[in-house]
Amino acid sequence: MKHTYQINGMTCNGCRNHVEETLSKVKGVIKVSVNLEKGEATIEMESHIPLETFQNALQEDGGRYSIHMPREQERTSVPKTKNQAKANGNGLFYCPMHCEGEKTYDKPGECPVCGMDLIEEQNLSEVSNEQWTCPMHQDIIKDQPGSCPICGMDLVPLRPEPSAEEKTYSTLLFKFWIAAAFTLPIFLIAMSDMFTNNPLYEVMTQHRWNWVQFVLSLPVVFYATWMFFERAYRSIKTWNLNMFTLIGIGAGVAWLFSIIGMLFPAIFPEEFKTESNAVHVYFEAATVILTLVLLGQLLEARAHSKTNSAVKELLKLAPNKAIKLVDGEEVEVRIDDIALNDIIKVKPGDKIPVDGSITEGETSIDESMITGEPIPVQKSVGDQVSSGTINGNQSFLMKAEKIGSDTLLSQIIQMVNKASKSRAPIQNLADKVSRYFVPLVVIISIITFMVWSIWGPEPAYVYAFVNAIAVLIIACPCALGLATPMSVMVGVGKGAQNGVLIKNAEALEKMDQINTLIVDKTGTITEGKPRVIKVGAFGGFNEEDVLQYMVSVNVNSEHPLAEATVTYGKAHQVDLLKSKNFKAVTGKGVETEINGNKVALGNPKMMDFVGAERTSEMDEEAKTYQQQGKTVSFLAIDKQVAGYVVIGDNLKETSAKAIQELQRKGIDVVMLTGDNYETAQAIASELKLADFKAGMLPEDKLKAVEKLQDSGKVVAMAGDGINDAPALAKSDVGIAMGTGTDVAIESAMITLVKGDLNGIVKARNLSDAVMKNIKQNLFFALIYNTLGVPIAAGVLFPVFGILLSPMIAALAMSFSSVSVISNALRLRRLNL
Repeated sequence: MKHTYQINGMTCNGCRNHVEETLSKVKGVIKVSVNLEKGEATIEMESHIPLETFQNALQEDGGRYSIHMPREQERTSVPKTKNQAKANGNGLFYCPMHCEGEKTYDKPGECPVCGMDLIEEQNLSEVSNEQWTCPMHQDIIKDQPGSCPICGMDLVPLRPEPSAEEKTYSTLLFKFWIAAAFTLPIFLIAMSDMFTNNPLYEVMTQHRWNWVQFVLSLPVVFYATWMFFERAYRSIKTWNLNMFTLIGIGAGVAWLFSIIGMLFPAIFPEEFKTESNAVHVYFEAATVILTLVLLGQLLEARAHSKTNSAVKELLKLAPNKAIKLVDGEEVEVRIDDIALNDIIKVKPGDKIPVDGSITEGETSIDESMITGEPIPVQKSVGDQVSSGTINGNQSFLMKAEKIGSDTLLSQIIQMVNKASKSRAPIQNLADKVSRYFVPLVVIISIITFMVWSIWGPEPAYVYAFVNAIAVLIIACPCALGLATPMSVMVGVGKGAQNGVLIKNAEALEKMDQINTLIVDKTGTITEGKPRVIKVGAFGGFNEEDVLQYMVSVNVNSEHPLAEATVTYGKAHQVDLLKSKNFKAVTGKGVETEINGNKVALGNPKMMDFVGAERTSEMDEEAKTYQQQGKTVSFLAIDKQVAGYVVIGDNLKETSAKAIQELQRKGIDVVMLTGDNYETAQAIASELKLADFKAGMLPEDKLKAVEKLQDSGKVVAMAGDGINDAPALAKSDVGIAMGTGTDVAIESAMITLVKGDLNGIVKARNLSDAVMKNIKQNLFFALIYNTLGVPIAAGVLFPVFGILLSPMIAALAMSFSSVSVISNALRLRRLNL
C-alpha cells in the first residue's frame, strides 16, 4: 500500500533527510521517499497507517515539520462535520513575516518566532463544499438541498464558519473595547494631577487612588493584553526576540514598579515620591501603552484582511453548481460531482465551472478576471474555455477536461498562495537587521537609564526610568519584518488579476533587474496557430502524393506545425497511409516508415540528417517563402527530396508594441528560433529587432542563455514549447506563455495566462512597482527606528527640551507597522 502526503516546513536537503528518517521509523512503514521541491512524501506501508500516527511522529521529533493529505485528497475523503471544520480551520495558516520560510500550521494561532497572528491561506474547498442544514435541527447537515428528516422543513444553506482572520479581528476588537473602558478612567485619574487643587484628592487620598488605578488595570493586563506578556515570555524562553519582547519588558516593568511602589514606598528614594509621600505610579503609562499596542494589532488585522483580497476575488469566481447532461437530461450538480469528459451546459451569464472545450454552440466569453483583458473573446466548437470566466449571451455545451485542483483557476490560486509565502532575497537585509535589533534596543535602554541617572536633571531617576521605557516601547522590529512580505503578497495578487502568475518572490525581484530578454518565435511572438499556405512537389512526385505522405507522417506528432498539416490534409480528405517506427528528432523534424519506404519531414537539418540532398533550385524556391516570414519543411522519401510545405503563423497583434515598450525600458530583446535564417530575418525586420539567431536547437538556446549570463547580463527567457524548457530553467527569470506546454510552465518562474509579450511588459511594470514599494517600506521602517529610538532616549532634550512620553512612543510604534501595510496596499491601485 502506498500513499502520498504533503510535508510542510522543509527548507533544505537536510530537512528532507530528517523527515525521511523520522517517518521510516514508524512501525509498519516499508519505504519513504521525500521530494523537497514538491514538498511531498510517498510512503509505502504494509497496511494502512492513520495520518495521525505520522503527525505524532513528527510532533515528538520537535514539531518543526507537519504532514497532511494533499488538498484534492482532503476534498474527496470523509466529509467533515460542522464541529470538525471549526476545529481544523478553513485552510493552512502561515506567518505574515515568513519567520520559518514556507512553514505552515494546521490551526490558527501565533507564530512561535515573532508572535504575530498567523494568516489563513485562501482556498477553493469552502466554495465547492456548500452544505445545507435544518433551521430547527442544526445538527442535520446534508450535501444537497431537501427536507429535514426530523421535522420536514426545507433545508437552508449552511452559514459558513467565519474565517480565521475574521475571528481574530472580532476577538481583538472586543478586547480593545474592554481595555479602553478600563484604561480611560485610569488615564483621567492620573491626569488629574495636572490641576493645582486636585478635586479627586478631596474624595480620597492619592494613595487610595493608586489602589483604584491598580484594580482598574487588572482586566487590561490579565485579560485584554495578557497575550503580549505570553508572547514576550515565549520569545525570551526561545530567544526569538521580537517586538513583544520589548513591549512585555517596557509595560511589565512600569506596571510592576507601580505595585512595588504602592506596597513598599519606603525602599524608594525621594525622587520617586510626591508631596503626599506616596510613590508616583505608572499604571496609566502601562495600560495606555498596552491599549495602544492592542489598537495597532487591531488595525494590522484589518489591513491584513485586504492584502490577500486578490485571492478572495478569485475565489468569488468559482461557481459551486453546474448543469450536467445525464442521458440527455439537464441535472444540476455540485462542482465536485463533475467527472472528466462529462458534458456540461453553460447558460448565458453563467460562470464556467471547469476547464474544457466547446462541443456545441458558440459564444463570447469575458476572461478579464483571469487575463486582465477587458474585451470578451469569441469562442466556437473546439475552443478552450476556463473555469471562473463568464459566458456571454449564448448557451453552449462543453466537455470537462480539467476538474478540481487541475483547473486554471485552482492553479492560479495555488500559485498565488505559494508565491505569497515565499521570500524575496531583499528580505535577507531586514532579517539581518532584526536579528540584532532587539538586543541592541535593550542595551540602549539600559544605557539611557544610566546616563539620565548620572547626568539628568532632578528627579534624575524618574527621567531615567521614563526615557528607558520609551526606548523599549518605540522600537518596532515588526515594521522591518513586514516591509517585504506585505508588498510581495499584494503584488502577487495584483499580478494574478492581470494574467501574470508569479511562482515566487525571487522572480519579482529578479524581473526588476533584467536587461536582456530572449524570446522564442512560434507561440511567443507569433500566434502559435500555424496554417498551411502551399504544398509543392519536386521530381516525379505530385502535390497530392506529397500531402498524403506528410499527413501520414504528422498524424503521429503533436508539434503545432504537424497539427496544421494534418488539419489541412483532413480538409482535403486525404487518405492516411499506415506508418511504423515513428521517431521525432529534436529541433530537426520527424521520420517514419511508410510502405517499406523511409520517410523524413523537417527542416534542412533534417534533410542533412537523413542524407537527402537538395538542389539550389529547391532552396531558392523555399527561400522565396522564407523571406516572407513563412516556415518551409521538406519531405524526403528514401533520401530523395519529394516536396515541401509552406506554413504561415501570423504575428500576435501585441508583439510589436510590447517589444518597443521593453526596448524603451532599456531591455535588449533577442529572438532565438529553430526556424531558418530567412524566416527569422523577415520576422526580426518587421519587429525591428537588432539581434536574432536562427536554426537554434534546444541545447543552442541553453548555450545562448549561458553566454549572455557569462558576459554579465541578467537574462529573462520567454517561450512556450518543450524545446524552450532547458533555457527557461537556466535563465535568471523564465517566462512561460500560458498557452504553451505544461513542461515550459513548470520550468518558468513567471507564467503569462494570455500568452503574449504584452504580459512581459506587465510583469516588468509589476516588478518595478513592487520593488519600489518594498524599498519605501524598508526605508520607512529603518528611518523610523533610527530616529525614534534616539529621540525616545532624550537626545533632543539638552538643546530643545523635548522628551518623548512612553504613551506617545507606543502610539508611534503601533502605527509604524500599520503604515508599512498601508503603503503595500497602494499596489492594489496599480495600473499595469
